[in-house]
Amino acid sequence: MTDVTPDLSQLYRPVFAADLLIDALDKNPDKPAVNIIGTGAMTAREMRDQVSRYSQALRSRGLGQGSQASVLSLNRPEVLFTMAANQVNATRSTPLHPMGSVDDQAYVLGDCGAETLIFDPDNFTDRARQLAEMVPGLKLLALGPSDIADDLDSLAAGFEPQPLVAPLVDAEDLAGISYSGGTTGKPKGIMSSYRGGMAMTTIQMAEWEWPDEVRFLVCTPLSHAGAAFFTPTLLKGGSLTVLPGFDPETFMRTVEEHRITATMLVPTMLYVLLDHPKFDQYDLSSLQTVFYGAAATSPTRLAEAVRRMGPIFFQFYGQAECPMAITALRKADHDPDNLERLASCGRPVPWVHVALLDDDGNEVPHGEPGEICVQGPLVMKGYLGKPEQTAEAFAHGWLHTGDVARADDEGFLYIVDRKKDMIITGGFNVYPREVEDVISTHPAVSAVAVIGVPDERWGESVKAVVVPRPGHEVDPDELIALVKEHKGSVQAPKSVDLVDAIPLSALGKPDKKTLRARYWGDAGRQVN
Repeated sequence: MTDVTPDLSQLYRPVFAADLLIDALDKNPDKPAVNIIGTGAMTAREMRDQVSRYSQALRSRGLGQGSQASVLSLNRPEVLFTMAANQVNATRSTPLHPMGSVDDQAYVLGDCGAETLIFDPDNFTDRARQLAEMVPGLKLLALGPSDIADDLDSLAAGFEPQPLVAPLVDAEDLAGISYSGGTTGKPKGIMSSYRGGMAMTTIQMAEWEWPDEVRFLVCTPLSHAGAAFFTPTLLKGGSLTVLPGFDPETFMRTVEEHRITATMLVPTMLYVLLDHPKFDQYDLSSLQTVFYGAAATSPTRLAEAVRRMGPIFFQFYGQAECPMAITALRKADHDPDNLERLASCGRPVPWVHVALLDDDGNEVPHGEPGEICVQGPLVMKGYLGKPEQTAEAFAHGWLHTGDVARADDEGFLYIVDRKKDMIITGGFNVYPREVEDVISTHPAVSAVAVIGVPDERWGESVKAVVVPRPGHEVDPDELIALVKEHKGSVQAPKSVDLVDAIPLSALGKPDKKTLRARYWGDAGRQVN
């Protein structure tokens, strides 16, 4: 008797990132998808063909489903094509921090098992050469002509476009690995799933406030939050204009010339724009939505921005372990006359469970501070190769963000402190332990504590408080240069204070709460 049982293995297959990307490109073939400054607009059809060529080129170099690649580049359109091709190929991708040190980048490449480094030859040829020497077996591909690697763009040109087909993956398959600093001194690999990526895009599409016609300007790193706007923009039938980085006058000129309707800024960028002497000389009236996040924002500066630019601001709050979309502060919540509300990170979106918990995993009484903890499909799979740190992050069955907040009667959350010592400066995370480990190698340093202090431009800046060894002199500039060499410029202290002693807790550990109080005074929140 013939078996007529139907194959139901794919009956309930969810839609994932590649499905959405392909759908967006297929539905709007003649609309601009990428605006390449100096060249012109690339339609969705042309982008679809380019992604097909890139995906074939990458597969010809062995990067297929389940492979591990890494990208080191400033913003450029080729990064978008590579990102899309990796989605179509189901290749795991790990971006490298463009401002990171060579040691940290080499560690990340080895830890994630990167097979190939795809790099920007205009800015990172020397670094790619160094990394290839430091990481055994690492292959190189360049996003343009290079004397040390094949040009991926030229390689892709040798292939004929084929229809894009989404890969068959499971929700819990490993989609990518991003890296965050670690309190043990080494970055942690944050494992994201296809389930998590789909949840983030769903929340962005459902809860975020987009212009009717999206012309999005990418000026934050595609290695970080900038990449999260790629798929939603295309799903909205919009286009992306990519700047290599953030320069305030270039930003304003681009908004004016290309009638940009949406962008993302970190608070530091917003402050620089507001303070620019030519701010009022450019027409920024086309902007309908400015997404912002990645760091706490000064309510006073935010009120100024609303008054000068209009009610166009939308805040998101998340972290790499639960990306971008835990809470939202909508445009209507940005009342420039209500500075307290402008200090909020918004209300939890309805797609995740959010609770404020104490150290025992219990919800705190209403109005009392507690750690923001999250459950739901947005949460990471865990930390790569770090079961103990994963268990700590998932204690009591929740993801612990490390941010302490209180809730008001309307459900708005206000972050008042960081449970962890992490510093957010200019939108980038700095983990004090990593900086302390470098400074403590200096022979003239007896003890060191690194904290974040309020900074008008950066939100928070890195300060090292150092106790010199008896009979030794410490040159602060020398310590700053030491950290810059080993960890990169973001982690380098902006200032170094020399003291006789660092305050200690009852357990004999550095009392950073007391230390920070010297610099924060009676501020209502210990984040800035």
